[in-house]
Amino acid sequence: MTNRKVAQGEHSRDALTAAAITLFAEKGFAETSTTEIVERAGLTRGALYHHFADKDQLFEAALEAVEGDIFDRVQAAAAPLGDDLRRRLGTGVGVFLDACLEPAVQRILLQEAPSVLGWERWQRLDRPRCARRLLAVNLAEAVDRGLVAAPSSAALTHLLYGALVQAGIVIAGAEDPRATRTIMGETVDRLLDSLFD
Repeated sequence: MTNRKVAQGEHSRDALTAAAITLFAEKGFAETSTTEIVERAGLTRGALYHHFADKDQLFEAALEAVEGDIFDRVQAAAAPLGDDLRRRLGTGVGVFLDACLEPAVQRILLQEAPSVLGWERWQRLDRPRCARRLLAVNLAEAVDRGLVAAPSSAALTHLLYGALVQAGIVIAGAEDPRATRTIMGETVDRLLDSLFD
């Protein structure tokens, strides 16, 4: 396969994923048809089924793209902080909560992913570019270095990520999402302080 064909294939896949993100964020998974996605992407149904077996698989690609974007933002914000795990965690949490103000994150990651993918599949840590994985890595390092006392960094990751998802859901449903994001951020920051005491 030539480089040009590979690039065209990647462009088509990216266009379909971007169209799906926009439509899933606007209308939700159930109300979005594959016909609308194909039309929004400016591609054919054949292109859709060349890259994705079905709408569920396209939803998973949309979720991975949304999570990957948050992952990249967290990495970029935390990189200058070097070895300061407390500040890296706080910064990452802040970036995640800021992302929870965005319609695509609210609808795709927080609201629909558990029902479309199923709870068990959504909870897995096997997606390489998700915020939960970064949280797990940083908490494991904090426990290993004796900065955080916890019998299990995995259990702590589940608890803290669950709290962050709940915070995101509350932000998404609030009358004043920005004010709620501020309050949630301050509260999580105090929680992190208590872990590092």
